[in-house]
Formats: sequence, C-alpha cells, structure tokens
Amino acid sequence: MRVAIAGAGAVGRSIARELLDSNHQVMLIERDRDHFDPHAVEQAEWVHADACELSSLEEAGMELCDVVIAATGDDKVNLVVALLAKTEFAVRRVVARVNDPRNEWLFTEAWGVDVAVSTPRMLAAMVEEAVTVGDLVRLLTFRQGQANLVEVTLPEDTPLSGRAVKALRLPRDAALVTILRGGRVIVPQPDDTLEAGDELLFVATSDVENEVQQALLT
Repeated sequence: MRVAIAGAGAVGRSIARELLDSNHQVMLIERDRDHFDPHAVEQAEWVHADACELSSLEEAGMELCDVVIAATGDDKVNLVVALLAKTEFAVRRVVARVNDPRNEWLFTEAWGVDVAVSTPRMLAAMVEEAVTVGDLVRLLTFRQGQANLVEVTLPEDTPLSGRAVKALRLPRDAALVTILRGGRVIVPQPDDTLEAGDELLFVATSDVENEVQQALLT
C-alpha cells in the first residue's frame, strides 16, 4: 500500500518504520522544520508542507494513497487532515490519532475518520486486560463504534473448560476471532476445546457485548 502520514514527530516516524518494514510505501508530511528530518526515516518520502492545506496535499499526490494516517499531536489538525483526505481525495482508509480522549466523539465518519486511535484509552484498556479475569474488556473500536474488539480471559472455574468452541451460544453480531493460549495464537475451529486461562478475542457490536459475556458464563 501507499500510505501518507501527516505528522513526522516520534509517533509518525515510529508508524512509518513499522510500515516500511512491512514493505509498504510511506510518505511523511511535516510542516515543522524541527521535525523535518529525512535522515530519521530514510526509506520514506518526505514532504515539507502543511497537511491542512489542500494545495499542499494535491502537490504531494494524496489521491494516489490507499491509506492516510493523521498522526500529529493536535486533534484539530488531525480532523482537518482526515476530512480533506476523505472528501477531496477519496482515500479509502483514514486513520486518525486522538490525543485528548475528550475529543474522541468528534472522530467520526462525518469528519472522514474510519478508525480513531486514542492512545490514552488503549493504554487504559491494556491495563484492564492485564489485571481483569472473567470480565469483558474493550480493546479497540472499529468504524465509529459500529464494532469493537473485546477480550475476555476465562477464569480457573470457567464452566467452558473442555467444551468445544461450537458450544458457545454467541449473539448474531459477535464472532470469536482468536484464542490466545500460552504464547500461541489459535484461529478457532468448531471442534477446538476451550481451557481456563484462555484469552478470547471477539469482534462484536456494542449492543451485544453483555450477551457475549453471558454466553461465557453458561
């Protein structure tokens, strides 16, 4: 994929390196001279420009990008970048960084955002996931809340121990996508058995999350 990243600070550069390691084409757009350092990520294409200016994005060839990531430290800038990418250049996938969780409600499809990534919220979720057994923890939200990635760790006394995956009575808008067990990643098959301590990852809509948790108690 060809990916444009608005913001070449520590976050933008880290994302660029990860994408380059996966053989994607990366363009870093940065307006601040202090952050404009092509030697920091030499394999990336660097553009010294304001990502909020339509003419700058046109010159950078934004219309050729498959994905745009608004990764600056300013939520207002990230929203403008997302809106321009989606409405002016029809970019297929727009990901935006949320710096202040109080602004998260703005990062929706109306502003061109397909995926909003809130670092504070994700860190909080990781803390919950690390210390919570048996409770459902929301790790990530997709498509403006239409679906979530949620995790449940089966407790030692789980009634599901030894039972097959197909025995789970999940609601319609939920799917078990992965089982994490002792360092292994298991793509669940109907006849696979569940064990205490398994970390189950589900994709589910918000309104059926309680039903997912109830299904794991019976």
